[in-house]
Amino acid sequence: MPKPAEQQVVTRIAPSPTGFMHIGTARTALFNWLYARGRGGKFLLRIEDTDRARSTPEATDAILRGMEWLGLDYDGEAVSQFEQSARHAEVANQLLAEGHAYKCFATQDEIAAFREEARAAGTSTHYRSPWRDADASTHPDAPYVIRIKAPREGQTVIRDQVQGDVTIQNEQLDDMILLRSDGSPVYMLAVVVDDHDMGVTHVIRGDDHLNNAARQMLIYEAMGWPLPVYAHIPLIYGPDGKKLSKRHGATGVEEYQHMGYPASGMRNYLARLGWSHGDDEFFTDTQALEWFDLPSIGKSPARFDFKKLENLCGQHIAHTENAALLHELQEYLVATDQLSLPEAKKTLLEAAMPQLKERAKTYGELLDKATFIMADRPIVPDEKAAGALDTVSRGILKELTPHLQNVSWCRLDLEALLNGFAEERDTKFGKLAAPLRAALAGRSATPSVFDMMLVLGRDETIARIEDAAA
Repeated sequence: MPKPAEQQVVTRIAPSPTGFMHIGTARTALFNWLYARGRGGKFLLRIEDTDRARSTPEATDAILRGMEWLGLDYDGEAVSQFEQSARHAEVANQLLAEGHAYKCFATQDEIAAFREEARAAGTSTHYRSPWRDADASTHPDAPYVIRIKAPREGQTVIRDQVQGDVTIQNEQLDDMILLRSDGSPVYMLAVVVDDHDMGVTHVIRGDDHLNNAARQMLIYEAMGWPLPVYAHIPLIYGPDGKKLSKRHGATGVEEYQHMGYPASGMRNYLARLGWSHGDDEFFTDTQALEWFDLPSIGKSPARFDFKKLENLCGQHIAHTENAALLHELQEYLVATDQLSLPEAKKTLLEAAMPQLKERAKTYGELLDKATFIMADRPIVPDEKAAGALDTVSRGILKELTPHLQNVSWCRLDLEALLNGFAEERDTKFGKLAAPLRAALAGRSATPSVFDMMLVLGRDETIARIEDAAA
């Protein structure tokens, strides 16, 4: 008999729009994206905006911008959890009708009194409602919540692809509320209904949700829905072993974009943050999509290391095609509210890219090396560079100009000319390089003098030298 067709993998990321997009959310999104895309599956985005008091359109926009910058494309439109509230309530009432849930009329004072007595007695504070098995004829005409009937004996096993089998004693599960007295659904119900309705097959999320899984499984089982595959990944810690926070540095995705890190480097680093493929550190998206799997995710919290991030980002900048790098550089300028590049500057930048991208760890560093391109005549040297343009140096530059007008404009001939020119004056090329750097870039730290001259061209090079000599 032919084998049944394998079910298509469907993953999701479900951030809450209550602030910036955290780097931990980005890593979770990446893991879901890699797992789905690497298997020809679907990757979905759901905005969990049920907390109306804290959810903002600005935070939703930040999530969408963060996803776009990271290159994590999702299928279809982003889904609003709040807009599915009627469906969530429908499921709660179905569970009620089928006897898997019940109406609870207990007041907040009664619940508080129960818990106080339980603490005094040293017993579980999980509320045991007297309405669980009450006859409907005894129900008062009063507000009520709908609670699920959790099993009170036995155990629930969460079969997790990262954590292994996790056993929860059912006596630890409470009859959680599904629908509040105002008819609004709780988050725990909404997540399950949305995941089922969206066809999510794999729930890959932070391990701070691990305990929620046992409670959410109650809804799946009561509705007769298939359970998703669970994979609860460890959280990200700072270098000091504490949960990553502002005290460790940037925690928002857009902050890293504004700091000039390439998205490809961020994807590479975040993928390695808790997951590994042998000893591979640097890898492409194509390799990550081929290699990524759930069992290779570690159980221990990953530690964020800014030096490793910078090192990987530098490698990605160096390996990016020049035209693609120029495009990313322009997007960085837009994101950081800097002036866009004129066409003439773009042409020069692309020509200089092989030299500029070596050893640059961020777009900011790359642009800093490109100061000689970005600057316009007359070049105003900084204080240190100005020191190299004394009377003697200006005189030497003035003498050099006629030689540059006639030399063949290629690296070998320029090197021969400048080295010979220095030798004739009984000096080393280094002594000539300092005033040339000041004239061409206005800086003392620049790319190679020859690289700058070749990129700028004969006319611009001579014009800058003549300005400095004057």
